[in-house]
Amino acid sequence: MKIRTGLVLVGAAAALAACVSSEPRQRAVAVAPPVTNSVEGEWTDANGLTSTFTGGQFVTRTSDGTNTQMASGTYTVGPDQIIQINLYSNVKKTSSLVNCALIGPSQLNCTTAAGSQFTLSRRG
Repeated sequence: MKIRTGLVLVGAAAALAACVSSEPRQRAVAVAPPVTNSVEGEWTDANGLTSTFTGGQFVTRTSDGTNTQMASGTYTVGPDQIIQINLYSNVKKTSSLVNCALIGPSQLNCTTAAGSQFTLSRRG
């Protein structure tokens, strides 16, 4: 009886060993989808000016080859996804507030504090 029990245990151990691989397991890694609800990146307006949003900083430059800085400032994204830009115009030498709504991944609809409206389109 002891031999039979021993053989059963050895058989069970062998069966279990066959289920275990000596190679490391590959774990599935979740890959985040591309960020499309972010204002980060380069945008253009109807006049051909390029605005860049990076880490809370905002800069607008000409795209005529001179790359002249037209405006700069900071921006924040509110819980309602409204982008608020505190802008300093190098042309007018004035500061102003602009609110923009991200309309899909490639369009920003913006309104200045004075009520003027404009649209920015994502570059690239």
